[in-house]
Amino acid sequence: MILTALKLLAWLLALVALVTLASWSGYRSWRRFARQARGPGSTALPCGEPKTALDRLFAPLEAAHPGQSGLANLLDNADAFAARALSAQAAGRSLDLMYYIWRTDLTGWLLLADLMAAADRGVRIRLLLDDVNVQGFDPAFLALNQHPNIAVRLFNPTRNRGNVIRRVLEMLLGMTRFNRRMHGKLWIADGRLAILGGRNIADSYFGALEGGARNARDADVMLTGARVAEVSAVFDSYWNLGLALPILTLWPRFRINTGRFRRRLARHAGTSAARRFHTQSVGARDPTQLAARLHWTDQVQVLADPPEKAYGQRTKPWMADAIAALLDGAKREVRLITPYFVPGTPGLERFTALLARGVRVRLLTNALAATDHVLVHGAYRIYRGPLLTAGASIHEFAPPRPPGGRRDVLHSKVFIIDGRQAVVGSLNLDLRSALTNTELGLQFEEPELVAELLAHFDRLAAPDQAYALALNDGRLHWSVARPGLPMQLDVEPEARWRMRALSWIIGHLPIHGYL
Repeated sequence: MILTALKLLAWLLALVALVTLASWSGYRSWRRFARQARGPGSTALPCGEPKTALDRLFAPLEAAHPGQSGLANLLDNADAFAARALSAQAAGRSLDLMYYIWRTDLTGWLLLADLMAAADRGVRIRLLLDDVNVQGFDPAFLALNQHPNIAVRLFNPTRNRGNVIRRVLEMLLGMTRFNRRMHGKLWIADGRLAILGGRNIADSYFGALEGGARNARDADVMLTGARVAEVSAVFDSYWNLGLALPILTLWPRFRINTGRFRRRLARHAGTSAARRFHTQSVGARDPTQLAARLHWTDQVQVLADPPEKAYGQRTKPWMADAIAALLDGAKREVRLITPYFVPGTPGLERFTALLARGVRVRLLTNALAATDHVLVHGAYRIYRGPLLTAGASIHEFAPPRPPGGRRDVLHSKVFIIDGRQAVVGSLNLDLRSALTNTELGLQFEEPELVAELLAHFDRLAAPDQAYALALNDGRLHWSVARPGLPMQLDVEPEARWRMRALSWIIGHLPIHGYL
């Protein structure tokens, strides 16, 4: 028996050693490949002559507000799409775009059509996409890359593209590297206008899904003026990182019929559904309406993880450090909107310390019935009791489900401090955003914009949109304002027992840092 156990142990140790050796060998091989595959460096094009439509629109406003930045909240999905589409259509020099997700769905095709049209009139386009969501959609982006004015790069990609088994094996053997993703979202037009926030490029983020399908409630900020150059420098730092590889180096023999791709693009962008959505969101708007919404302030900070975070290197403070300092400075109230809330022990201690010195903490996150990530909800659930005990207010977003459809999901990442300053960006208050993914956002003070975000919180946390949590005799209770349901429940409202069971199991597993 002992001999058998020793043999089994020896086999297990040999297997671990073999996997470790394969992982190390694969990592070294990938690093050599990445060094050879890196494309030439490039930087943002300077604002200058000849002037573009966006130059003529924003330069006089910037001159009238020296040293300041113009900001506008983009809380409505249609407004967020229109801002991107109009700026792409007006661009005359450059478009620099960074996204975690770009779906080739209705809105994705519409914006790809705008990019192609811009490139045709001479606009230089750099498109940086995180690789984890591109696999399977490579042909569209490879075809786009064939345009002489468009360059597409993938962040932290796998080398194996067409073979699913080899790709999965590469991911498993390189999990430490592959786990680090570029989660930021950034749209820069002509170096004059930038859009940062939580929205990816997909139908759900722009409210384009119909028939009871699940859309996302999200938040972006539009930026012009003094800080845009800093945002462009952030984009350059990611574009020129050794982990951002030209897409063609991953498919060196790929060729596509350009005419066929253009016909495909026109077909997708010209469907009745696409035309209807475009009319509803963009309609008769023009770029001057973007400028009309701006509020000017010199109290703006760009928050960005250094790209070296993707290597696990802390060469500079990370965005989570800036958020922690902002929270620690709160005097009266902290409001948090985050779809995923997994603060870890340090984060929990931070919030309980705030509450202990009299700072009101109000949290809005997804309910189990609404979440699109039940695993993360399982990690979040263990923090509710301690926060409520310490005096926090917790609201769980779960709007009424349409008949035969799915309820919307919360995707906004908004933090409001003392009703005076706010952060809007891509960072969730979870361990993955804090320690693993790279994130971007804006911190600002401007009374009207902050008031809009406070109203945004109030709308999403209203009784008809969210459950309010409380503790009674040490047990969680949900206050529910929903026809056909009791006013109070002691189990997760409107969630199937399977989801409740899975959430409970995840809450007891030591995997919260990966969620």
